[in-house]
Amino acid sequence: MLFLSSLSDEHLERYFRIVREGIAVRSHSDLLKWLQGEIQHYLPHEIMLAVWNDMGANHLRHDLVSALPGVRTEHLHSEKLLALQRGLYTCWVELGKIPYRLSPGACGFRLEGHGALCAFGEALHGMRSLLIHGISDERGGQDCLYIIFSSNDHLDDSALGAMENLLPYLDTALRRVAPLVHRHLAATPSTDVTQRSKNYGLSARETEILDWVGAGKTNSEIASILGISLYTVKNHLRHIFKKLDVYNRVQAVSKVELQPQS
Repeated sequence: MLFLSSLSDEHLERYFRIVREGIAVRSHSDLLKWLQGEIQHYLPHEIMLAVWNDMGANHLRHDLVSALPGVRTEHLHSEKLLALQRGLYTCWVELGKIPYRLSPGACGFRLEGHGALCAFGEALHGMRSLLIHGISDERGGQDCLYIIFSSNDHLDDSALGAMENLLPYLDTALRRVAPLVHRHLAATPSTDVTQRSKNYGLSARETEILDWVGAGKTNSEIASILGISLYTVKNHLRHIFKKLDVYNRVQAVSKVELQPQS
């Protein structure tokens, strides 16, 4: 607990406030707000990536948390992350499972030019430091690796200490939040549902938002998934309600799903 012993009373109050807020995380919007809040004093970053093996298979699951436009979980594919995870994980184990730092070039992580991965690839151009740590689930036999991408030129020893102390709370917060459905695996609108939406004059974006509403996502979660503002989501929903002549989300989803094909 060297990190905690080095903090002033003011910083200790902030640290314990961060822990309390982390324990209260229940949704994707909560998680994003928490990571963009006071935790930035100790772990300054723009992107957090968590990767873990899916039941010991040669397949990774992942979650990406960032306020940067277009940098979203749905735009990454686990096969693209496998080599990165293996290299960083091996290094973490060899170091004795302690947090460590790298520069982006040192890990050979290159996503530029991979279509939907471009937003992440472009964001990496502005990253100067990586902070890596993991947490082991001894009972489940599953390790989760956390990778912090920061625009800071150098993350000092205090960031390493913060990572070690805050990681259990970060891991707990992430595990409380249901993983986002990746769009390439998601139940995308079927042809007949899309056609029914067009019958009401809904645009492709409005149909997409209505699809996520039907999947039970909140406005904040839809904004995070699509990389748009909360205001934009609400504005689209107002247009959807007007076109469908309904008053709420349940009525909108039901009207499109129940309408017979023309």
